[in-house]
Order: sequence, then structure tokens, then C-alpha cells
Amino acid sequence: MAQLSDDCFAHGGKLMTTAEALTLLENKLRCITSTEIISVQDALGRVLSKDVISPCNVPPHDNSAVDGYAVYFDDLNKTSVTTLPISDRITAGSHVPGTLDKGTAARIFTGAPMPLGADTVLMQEDCTLVETNKVSIPVGIKLGSNRRFAGEDVEQGSVILRASRRIRPQDLGLISAIGISKISVQKSLRVAFFSTGDELRNPGTPLESGQVYDSNRYTINGLLKNLGCNVTDLGILPDKPDLIHKALESTINRFDLVLTSGGVSVGEEDHVKQVVESLGSLHAWRLAIKPGRPVALGQIGSTAFVGLPGNPVAVIVTFANFVRPLINLLSGAENVTPKTFPVVAAFAHKKKKDRREWVRVHLRESLDGQWEAHKYSKEGAGVLSSVCHSDGFAVLDEDLLSVHPGDTISYLPFNEIAL
Repeated sequence: MAQLSDDCFAHGGKLMTTAEALTLLENKLRCITSTEIISVQDALGRVLSKDVISPCNVPPHDNSAVDGYAVYFDDLNKTSVTTLPISDRITAGSHVPGTLDKGTAARIFTGAPMPLGADTVLMQEDCTLVETNKVSIPVGIKLGSNRRFAGEDVEQGSVILRASRRIRPQDLGLISAIGISKISVQKSLRVAFFSTGDELRNPGTPLESGQVYDSNRYTINGLLKNLGCNVTDLGILPDKPDLIHKALESTINRFDLVLTSGGVSVGEEDHVKQVVESLGSLHAWRLAIKPGRPVALGQIGSTAFVGLPGNPVAVIVTFANFVRPLINLLSGAENVTPKTFPVVAAFAHKKKKDRREWVRVHLRESLDGQWEAHKYSKEGAGVLSSVCHSDGFAVLDEDLLSVHPGDTISYLPFNEIAL
């Protein structure tokens, strides 16, 4: 496993903006995973390590896009109905037929190879059978209609997918369409994670006074799997420095990345920071965001470390906007900037200058056809239901001080950040 430089997350001074934080990631981090050959069936969510080049045309031959009749366009009358004898019948899966006789039509089915010479296909619904071996064709068809050309989808020798692409379901289909069954990908990033807190319990166990169920590990597990990571859940650790030390020490050089939830603030029972500093190095990443603080980044040996907040919504915001690009960089994936879209605010909101906020919103279409963003009724960083019942974030940049109904704002859909 490649070593991370000792200063990979080091930064001091004033609160960092989101743009500065992402630039720091891009400048300091690089791919640390090796490659492997796997079956296309197992490649969903994985990252391509090599360009995929097509060994063939798709489709491999001209074929019909519909059930109907293949003809020479020049054989058709331009002002009246044309009647042609049927000289051939071609089904999908047939060998490419020979040349179609001039002045005749071939009965053809969807996906069947075009006979040589034929250049146009009439839909069967537009034609009328005359007797048993003739077809009546109306006027108005265009040259080349319903004919699919060889290589129309993919040309032989072309790059269909570039290295660093994270593979989606439609990519699996495209790779399979060119006859490739195995591809080269980056090995999955090995990620371990745990929660800290004396108050936390696993779902399915009874709660005593002062205790709550741990939701963050389940959220983090899902977010990691969405990014194709090989995940190890280390469970819940109490707020005891010796147990946290033992758990973190056990991850050294075994994982590419370790995530924790809670324990990195400045409270007397927040021990993760001190333990990480004793095992490696940690530099608090003081981000000017809401929700999201605190976030801590560093390393333990050659293993990258990220300490996420304890509040559930803060975990989601910091993971989606910062851990997601970090994982992409470490695993060799193209770090595509999430797309935001202009929408109309249907709420009022005030914020501090020099701080970026992610406000949970859901969209409704107004009477005049515009999409309006409605703010969730509860804003707290612990209100996890606000993310479940919203569609995305209204992203309010650092220089914005207030939002008024009718203002145009930036909207970030959850699916742009793997939520």
C-alpha cells in the first residue's frame, strides 16, 4: 500500500472554506490501490483502471429497428401505393442474407440483419398484405427509415469507457454488448469504521435511561458500499482512551482508510483526537460549514483517518461533500464535481457570512411550472428524518447572508453525492 505524506491534511489558521478544503484534497491525495481483473458481473461500483476498447462494432451488421419489410427505396412510387412481391423472410439471429432482388421486399423482424442492397424498412403496421406473397406499401416513407447501421452504437476500436470511471449499471450493459466478460479495475478501498460514545447501543437491544441507538454506523456503511468500498464495521466503542487506542492501533496498515463517528470535539470525553495523535498525526480540519463541525483528518501509519461528527445530519453532510471526494481520490476514481441546479426558494433563511450551509429541502412544482425548494421544518444537526424526507440540499455559499422567498438558489440533489 502506498504511503501518505505526513502533511497530507495539515492546515492551520482561520476556518477553511469548502473550496479550499476540496483543493487541499486534490493537491495532497493520490490513488493508493492496486489493480485486479474481475468479472463484469461483479464490477458494479468499481473503478476502471484501464480504458475499455471495443473489439467489434455494435451492432455488428446493419439491422432492422422494427418488424416490417425491407426494400430498396428507389423501388417505391413517390405518388402512389407500391405493391412488391415478398422474396425473403429474415428473422433475428439469421445469418446475414445475400443481396435482395430488385423490385421485391423482404419480410424482416426487429434485430434481423438487413439484406444486402436494401436501405429502408417499412413498419408492418403501415403495410397491407396482398394475397399471400405481396405487400402494399403507402407513400411517404423516408430513405433509410428504421434501418440501424453497423457500428451505430459502438465502433470497433473506439474507447467506450475511460479509466477512472466508477461503473454504473448501464456501463455493465455496454461492456457486455462488446463481448467483454472481464475487466481491469482498482481494488476496492479497504475501509474500517466505528462509533464512539457511552450512550450508544445497537438496534435490537433494550435501551436504559440516557441511552440512544447508534444510527451513524449504518448510514456510513451504506454510504461506503455505494462507493464500492470493502467495509469492516468495528462496532461501538465506549469513551475510554485505552479501548479506542487498541481499536485504532489494530487498523494500522490493515486498511486504506479509517472513519470514526463522534469523539473528535473538544469535550472531556472526546478521546479520539488524542489517541490518533499518539499513534500518528492528526490535524483538525476547521471547516466553515453548517452542519458539519467538527471534522478531523490525519493518518495512523500509512492509513488515512477521518473523524466525523457525532450528529447524524452532520455525518451525512461531511461524508457526502468531503469523504466522498477523498475516497474517489484514494481509489483512483474520477472525482466528478456534483451538479447543482437553480431553483426558486420558497422559504426565508438567515446565515453567517463566510460559512457555507447545506439546508435540507424538498422540491414542489409551482402553478407556473417552476421548481420551488421548501425547507424542512426542523433544522437541527441531529434531525436525521430531515434527510430521509428531503430531496436534496439548498447550498448557500459563504458570501450569502440571507434567503428570501422568490430568490434563485442552488439546489444539490442527493443522487449527485451518492445519497
